[in-house]
Amino acid sequence: MAAGDPEKQPDNKIEELGLNDSHLKREDMIRAVNALADDPNVTIDTFAHLDVKKILIKLDLHLIPMLTLLYLFSYLDRGNIGNAKIEGLMHDLRLNSSMFNWCMTSFVLVYSVCEVPSILLLRRFRPSIYLPGLMVLWGLVLTLSGFAHNYTGLLITRVCLAIAEAGLYPGMVYLVTVWYCRYEIQVRQAYFFAAASAAGAFSGLLAYAISFMAGIGNLSGWRWIFILEGLATILVAFVAHFFIPDNPHTASFLTAEERIFIVHRTRQSSSSRFTWPILRETMTDPQIYLAIIIYWGYICPLYGLTLYLPSLIEAMHHSPTTTQLLTIPIYLTACVLTICLAHLSDKLHLRSPILALCLTIQLACFIALTHLNLSLKSQYAALFLLTAAVYPCQPAALAWLANNVPHPAKRALAMGMLIGLGNAGSAFAARFYTDGEYTRGHRRECVMVAAGLGALGVQVVRFWVLNRRRARREGQMWGRTGEGDEGFGWRYTL
Repeated sequence: MAAGDPEKQPDNKIEELGLNDSHLKREDMIRAVNALADDPNVTIDTFAHLDVKKILIKLDLHLIPMLTLLYLFSYLDRGNIGNAKIEGLMHDLRLNSSMFNWCMTSFVLVYSVCEVPSILLLRRFRPSIYLPGLMVLWGLVLTLSGFAHNYTGLLITRVCLAIAEAGLYPGMVYLVTVWYCRYEIQVRQAYFFAAASAAGAFSGLLAYAISFMAGIGNLSGWRWIFILEGLATILVAFVAHFFIPDNPHTASFLTAEERIFIVHRTRQSSSSRFTWPILRETMTDPQIYLAIIIYWGYICPLYGLTLYLPSLIEAMHHSPTTTQLLTIPIYLTACVLTICLAHLSDKLHLRSPILALCLTIQLACFIALTHLNLSLKSQYAALFLLTAAVYPCQPAALAWLANNVPHPAKRALAMGMLIGLGNAGSAFAARFYTDGEYTRGHRRECVMVAAGLGALGVQVVRFWVLNRRRARREGQMWGRTGEGDEGFGWRYTL
């Protein structure tokens, strides 16, 4: 853009299109911002006078805290059944180990099926309505879980909980890719997943406190866990509606020029519409299927620990009360490590080393728990280290795929496939463990982690080879220049 041409200055365009008019309709605002962001005369140098760090801080303060809180409650509400189990749920509902496992399996399977279409729904509805709406639904379901009187009632509530929760995390992941650039997203996603590990700590702490309510209203302690945490979820959902921004185009906390800047810098292609060629390209991309196997490598241990960590600790001859408290330091450590490794990964622009380190630690811990005659303290230490290594994997894996699929439409579909098919693999974890046979479950987890490590190695070698080929063709205008993952100068993130 010519600096001396007043007719092309962004401020003049902003005034001309009325972007500073607070009464401009939402649709008109989106259309006007897109028009300027896509203007061929507008380049990244147009916004050189803006302070990017201050804008990112502004985004973080308005977007990340509330989304993190939502995900904390999501994980808290799906995982508290593990705490309820050791507070008498199985005895009161006359459940055996097989029945309990089917409740877990049904949640995972339904959750996986509903994740992919949920992303498409998010693209059609405003996030400030869609995400809190889902939260109200699952909060209501969780509250009703506290009044289940048999296996059938618990099974139905777990299925309904899965349907309601399925749309949250895929929606949050996609929302972050709308606001941030490729090497800014992992640390933001890490905050969400750190909240998942923090939810484990809060779950143990809350379960410990709520367990003392046993007998109030003639209700068992596990029932109060479901009821109180469900009601708290509904309350947070109503507050969240007023704090979740829908998109950069209409964000009231940004100036008009900052909105255009955010849209321009995150725009990787001229179109984000789904087409049959994009669908075919996505379905035949090997990196997505390798990413799914990597996902299985850590998601199975993740779900196994989420559902059975209290039971694994109780099996070390601890009382239910002590067990709830012993889960807290494990999850808090995982929370801190998730954020620290995400910052390191974004700073180095690398994803695979983080995944390789964490998967290797997981494999070593499972081998130790399976083949070594560990003392009770050593078993707890192994579970401690294992959990700390599981949680950093999710933000790294999701950011890795998002970095390597730049086209928005393909990225949305690829993320849906990864999370949907990836979580389908976690259904195995719900069947890995049975009461009194935890060693067999550890062996099965070993196989999944080893498979994930193998797929990770293949993915890294494949990206390295493709990047070498692209480097040799540097300087040639080939493919869809500047668009998608075949654009000139584009490289896969390792």
